[in-house]
Amino acid sequence: MIFPNSTTKKAIFLKARLQIILKAASVLTTFDYHLLCDFYELTMAQGYLKEGFEDRICYFDVFFRKVPDGGTFAIFAGLEDILDFVETWHFDAEDIEFLRQKGFEEEFLNFLKTFKFEGEIYCVQEGEVVFANEPVMMIKARATQAQLLETFLLCTLNHQSLIATKASRIVRAAGGRAVLEFGARRAHGGEAALKGARAAMIGGCSGTSNTLAAKLYGLKTSGTMAHSWVQMFADEYEAFRAFVKLYPENATLLIDTYDCFLGLENAIKVFKEFGIEKGAVRIDSGDLCELSFKIRKRLDEVGLKECKIIVSNSLDEKSIETLLKNGAKIDGFGVGERLITAFSDTIFGYVYKLVAVEQNGDLYPKIKISQDLHKTTIPHFKKLFRVYEGEKALYDELIIYDESLENLPSHLRREELLQCVFKNGKRQGKNKSVKELAKFANSQLSRLDEDLLKARKTYTIKISNALKELKERLSKI
Repeated sequence: MIFPNSTTKKAIFLKARLQIILKAASVLTTFDYHLLCDFYELTMAQGYLKEGFEDRICYFDVFFRKVPDGGTFAIFAGLEDILDFVETWHFDAEDIEFLRQKGFEEEFLNFLKTFKFEGEIYCVQEGEVVFANEPVMMIKARATQAQLLETFLLCTLNHQSLIATKASRIVRAAGGRAVLEFGARRAHGGEAALKGARAAMIGGCSGTSNTLAAKLYGLKTSGTMAHSWVQMFADEYEAFRAFVKLYPENATLLIDTYDCFLGLENAIKVFKEFGIEKGAVRIDSGDLCELSFKIRKRLDEVGLKECKIIVSNSLDEKSIETLLKNGAKIDGFGVGERLITAFSDTIFGYVYKLVAVEQNGDLYPKIKISQDLHKTTIPHFKKLFRVYEGEKALYDELIIYDESLENLPSHLRREELLQCVFKNGKRQGKNKSVKELAKFANSQLSRLDEDLLKARKTYTIKISNALKELKERLSKI
């Protein structure tokens, strides 16, 4: 018998590990989501078919009732994933067989065999600033198709809008300093890590530690070392020296594995030895504000005035605001668990409500009435406009789709926000990169009043008199 030597064993082990990683990545990126819907969507869809409603055109609004964390606005994210989904949406043989075992009838299963989403989607642009109680997306489709889309649509928008909005608050709190997304290891699974990194970039983060997200979405990667790197070596100086020798263009050294100030001196020694003037040091524990004062002072004393200080350690917008308010000498923030999980308010409440049905070419408004008045919906197929003075957003207007608009004073202008993004089985317009979406989101933020950005006032949404009267009339039914 021939026994493999240690080198062969290592090669076999690495090959096996690589196969596992590749298989996991393949599952993660190609997983079939066609049955990702609540079970009652399927029972209702079959019911529509049996009741003769399969060709009835329905209009559904997507909106939310409040902004997380008591904010005044949100960042809309997740649209590209929804368009990718509906373009290829179908039910394969395994899906059909699974539903057969669940008791669905052959008529409905035959309907699903040729299923294709043929509806229309009207939506704000991804990265747009959006407000509570106004439609950000409208679905026009046959009853069965519109109903089956609800769950995937909501889980996509709720997660990505939540993280993009949280990221935007953190980035604005950082006041122009770099914010890096470090949350993969704290995310609620691989999908949340990937989509969370995507949304964080739309919200304004400048880089991510998530390598697969960087590959899939063209993101900038960030990351250097953990404490374990330092612990691997006989001493801290040798650990820093080895790292800078390997990565002189990415010389960020984690200095608090043992003693922060001894670590700083070792980092200075290595920077001087290799002629690094624009490196960085990172701290991950302790009193970050006080430490930053002392580190900045020492770096300046030794002539490393361009060396940056990066901090991490369960940061969010509130802790960052406090650090900077107290004058902390920090150049960048690594933000992980409190961003990727939206720790302070983990729910984004997008809902999906029927607002109209179409029969023989005529539209009939529908309303959902509740004793909780804030849950009573705004009926009918609607249009949404944003009114600007120069480049500053003043208010939004919501009207019935065929209603005439009032003339604006000459110094104001309107932009219609809900544009057709999917029709005739295809997306309308090109795919947008995360970089393009982040740039757009930033441009829209620049159009908001400073008091609105700082949550010192609320934004006005004007509802037309005709729409108010319709809601009041239907509420009395």
